[in-house]
Order: sequence, then structure tokens, then C-alpha cells
Amino acid sequence: MDFHALRDIVVLFGLALFTVVVLRKLKLPSIIGFLITGLLAGPYALGFIRNTHQVEQMAEYGVVLLLFTIGIEFSLKELMRIRHMVLIGGGLQLVLTIAAVAGLGTAGGFPTSQAIFFGFLVALSSTAILMKLMMDAGEIDTPQGKAALGILIFQDLCIVPLMLFTPFLAGGGGGLAQIGIVSAKAAAVIVGAHYGARFAVPWLFEQVVKTRSRELFVLSIIFIGMGTAWLTAQVGLSLALGAFIAGLAISESEYSHQALSDIMPFREAFMSLFFISVGMLLKPAIVLKFPLVLIGLVLSIILVKALLTSVVGVALGLPMRIALIAGLSLAQIGEFSFVLSRSGLQYGLLTPETYQLFLAASIATMALTPLCMKVAGPAAAFLAATLPHRWTRGRSSLAQNGDKVSYKDHVIIVGYGVNGRNLARILKNLEIPRVIVETNPFTVRSLKKEGEEIIFGDASKPEILEHAGIADARIIVVAISDAAASRRIAAQARKMHPSIHVIVRTRYLLEMEPLFRLGVNEVIPEEFETSVEILFRVLKRFLIPQDVIEDCIADVRRDGYEMLRSVSKRHSHAVGIAGFLSGAEIGSFRVRKNAPIEGESLRGGMLRSRSGATVVAIKRGEEIRANPDPVWEFREGDTVLLLATPEQMRAAAKLFEPA
Repeated sequence: MDFHALRDIVVLFGLALFTVVVLRKLKLPSIIGFLITGLLAGPYALGFIRNTHQVEQMAEYGVVLLLFTIGIEFSLKELMRIRHMVLIGGGLQLVLTIAAVAGLGTAGGFPTSQAIFFGFLVALSSTAILMKLMMDAGEIDTPQGKAALGILIFQDLCIVPLMLFTPFLAGGGGGLAQIGIVSAKAAAVIVGAHYGARFAVPWLFEQVVKTRSRELFVLSIIFIGMGTAWLTAQVGLSLALGAFIAGLAISESEYSHQALSDIMPFREAFMSLFFISVGMLLKPAIVLKFPLVLIGLVLSIILVKALLTSVVGVALGLPMRIALIAGLSLAQIGEFSFVLSRSGLQYGLLTPETYQLFLAASIATMALTPLCMKVAGPAAAFLAATLPHRWTRGRSSLAQNGDKVSYKDHVIIVGYGVNGRNLARILKNLEIPRVIVETNPFTVRSLKKEGEEIIFGDASKPEILEHAGIADARIIVVAISDAAASRRIAAQARKMHPSIHVIVRTRYLLEMEPLFRLGVNEVIPEEFETSVEILFRVLKRFLIPQDVIEDCIADVRRDGYEMLRSVSKRHSHAVGIAGFLSGAEIGSFRVRKNAPIEGESLRGGMLRSRSGATVVAIKRGEEIRANPDPVWEFREGDTVLLLATPEQMRAAAKLFEPA
């Protein structure tokens, strides 16, 4: 029995473990470790692996699984939500990059077809590297994260047509007629997958799930993915297209999340082999032979991609700061470019030497991605602060050039994500004046048509906050996912209006301390609120009584937020009323019909004796009575403002609800 293949895999994974651990300590992506592993183990360096053919075959399965999982993760609803950034932003980025690189290649003396193919290779960015780095940094939901994601989605969709077009670019196809035939085949497969997703796939999964066998479920996923890829290959299309279409079919199923979690370990293992195989193909001698050419090539790729992507972002109306960060994030070569490069080598669009130069430059741009993302924020902030506001604010047709909003005592909501949208809707229902500040030009345009008071721009800029009426606002709520931008906005708001109440939504507890140092009044960490919601749902499933659940949650909130408030107090420069009322809360309740308190007077003492709460004020219709007389009787519809501890508040709440 031949154990050479098994020995090669063991050597590769063992070396990869060591390399990746070292690089992770240096905060570099695992993919870089896999590339270096292949470089070291390959036939052109240490020579641990001489025959790379078997590893390359397994790597091809990695590419198929990558496209399969991208198809499963792909959501048509998400695509429609960011369709402008995907279709317009991604399309512009791809076309402009291909055109620019093709122009540079032609000027450098390369044939036109070869120069265009260079554009294909450079236009694609690394989904695997960028998504991993953004997830680790918590920037997926930031404006720049969404912009980068939209462009990446378009690039991932375009890999299939680019691969189909490569042989025609090399003169190996049959002209427009052949392109039409291939396109018709692709359309037929997509239509078949659509109906399969609606009927066949759900039925198959339903039968498999009834068996309660995880092994059978995993086998069915692999069968659908690999089977569809094989069928597309039989009709003359690529394996990659078939895998993506199979993923799309599963993505519409209710079992898509389980399918993704089960297939992910296979994808990670095979994808690591893919990057290792790419590293094996690189000859280190090329670096020594053309060091200056490589340095110039790497810098050119990063500058061209960053510049053109930033231009696309600005053209779509994004503020310059966000466009620049997204541009620098996408400045590397993508993993699909390696797949394309092999096709180019096969069809003669790349010579062995240009192929080696491309591999070396690509690996270098991938390795520099963390550095590009690290300098992107400060560099973009510096340019945005240095250049005139009219250059950096975003699309002029949406930018505010008139007078500031005329509201008084209003709420400024920064960010129109889930939190901002819910807050704006409730404030609108309660007729509380509000102004929304948003950086997505398409969201701004749609909300303006609905008559919403919304301002386009970066809220960290004083001009935008001034236009939102920061001087007359009561509260500013920062509900965005960008921690660095949240700090800048909070600092700017506090500087422009020292007494405004600043509330910031953040993702993690670790982000709270810097915000409190800037003078933020309240920080709502999603991490803590999620734990409270989990507690509620767990206790509810055990049929714990509702009042007991509420008591438990109140205890958790009191202990947790008391800890969080202690952080706030360390950075408070004045005691203020909150300091004197430490441990107490102010809350309001409406008197309901048939509530125990209805018809009772303050003199009767029910509220005080049964809850311990103190009445601060009562609102009846348009009349507000502060410190009401003891003869005041509670009526249905009265709104009562109370001062009490959390425990007293819970007791008082029961008196205002129907018995």
C-alpha cells in the first residue's frame, strides 16, 4: 500500500500547526500561515513534498466547498437590502480595476488579452481574509464593513463568469455563439436549481431529518453539493458554478444553518490545503531574482485597488472616511485569483515567470492586509479632518447645505440599523421630535421620500452635528457598530453641547471604559443585554412564574448595571443629581382601568405603604402637577412620575395594572 499521500498530508498539517500558531501570536491571519507552510514544504524550498499533484487535487475540492458554503451563506434578502452597493459598487470596482490594470499592462508592452486577464486577477479581493479580520475586529456591521461586504459579494458572484470568459480571452473559444451557448446552459442550471430549492431539496431534507441521523444529514449535504457540481461539469460548465448553485438551493431551505455548520469543518480543512498548495507553487528564487519589480508590483496593486475602491465609494455617496477605510481593506489579491491564475497558465495567458511573479505579489498583499486595515482608520480620519468638509461629507445631492433643523429638545439618532430604526419608530409613535444621522445614501434617500427628518453624513464631523441641532437637543443616541467612530461622535457631541445626555450602544463590555472617559452618560453593551435575554428564555422554558422571572432579571440588571455605573462614576467630574440619588430610579406609570390605585388619594397612603415609592409629579391631560397635594386622587389615564429603588418600582408597578 502506498502511504506517500498520507505522509504528505501529515507533514503539511504538522508544519501548518506550528506556522499558524507562530503567526497568530503576531496577529496575522491563518491563511498567511498556510501559504508559508506550502512555501517551506514545497519542492522549491525544503522539499518535504516532491509530488504536489495529489495535494492540488484535494485543494480543488477546497475551492468547490468554498463556493458551496458561499452559496449557502448567500441571502437574496440581504442582497436586496444592500443591492446598490453590490450591483453598482461591486460592478464599478470590478470594471474600473480591470480597465486600469489592463491599461497599465498594455502600456507596459503586454498584449491586450493578457493585460485584460491581469485585470481579472487584480480585481478580486480575499473574502476569507477580510471577513475573518473584520469579524475579529467587530467591524462587519460598520458602514465600511457593509460597503466592503457588498463589493466582495459581487466579486464572488463574478468569479464564475470570469472563469467562463478566460478561454475566450485566450482565443480558445468559439466566439459569441459559444458564449451564448454557455450562458444558456448556465441559465438552465440556475432555473433547475431554483425549482430544486423550492421542491426537491426541502423534500429530501425532510426525509433525512426524520431518520434523526446526523451522518445521513451530512452525507445528503455532500451529495447535493458535489452532485450538482458534477452535473454542471458534465454540461460543459465549471465545478465552481455548480457548487455555488447547490449552495443557493440549500440557502432557501430551513435547514441551511445546520447544513452550513456541518459542512464548515470540511471546508476549513480542504481550504487550508488549497492555500498550502498555492504556497508550494511559489519559487522563492523569483523573489531574489526580481526584488525591486516585486516591491513595485505589490505597492502598485495596493495603491490602485485602494484608490479605485475609494473612488467608487465616494461616487456612491459615502463619506470619504468610510470609502477610504473600505478601499484599503479591499487592497489585497483574493483566493479566487489563484484559481483564475491556473486557468490563465493553462490557456497561455500567463507565462511561468509572470505566474511566479503574480503568486509572490499576491501572497505579499495578503500578508499586508492587517497592516492596511490598521492604518486605514487613522489615515482616513486625518484626511477627513484636513480636507474641506464639502470634499469629504459624501454625495452633495444628499449633503445638507441649508439651515439646521428647527427642532428643540429633540433626540438625535446616529445610525439607522436595527436599534436606530426601532428607536425612531417608537419616538415617532409618541410624537417625540427626532433627527436621524445616517451614512448610507440609499437609506437616506428612501427615508426622505417617506418624510422622515434624516441627515446624510458622518456624525463625527461638527458640521453634521450642528446641522442636526446639537445645541438644542436633549439626547444623542449613538447606535452604530463602529467602536472608533462611536468614540469620536461622543467626544464631538460632548464638546459642542456639554450638558447633552449621551447614550451609546456598544457591542462589548471592554468598550465601555473609553466611552465613559469621554463623558458618555450611559453605555448599553449588547453583550450584557444578550445575557439578560438568554436568562429570560431559559427560565421561561422551565415554567418559572413571570413575576419570579422579572425579579431575577431585575437582580441581574441591578448587580450588572451597578458594576457598569461604578465605571461611569470613576470618570464623572461632578456629583450632580445622579450622585445624590445613587441606588434610586425615576420611572413613570400610567393608571389603568380597574387598577388598585385608581380612585385612591395620596393621603390614603396606599402607594407609599405598599411600595415605598415617592410621587414626584402627575400628568393629567395637558396639566402637569409637580409635588401634588395629598388630596389628589388617581384617575384612569393619569401618568405618575415616581422616585424609588428598583425593588420599590417593581412593587409600585403592580398597583397601576388591572387587578
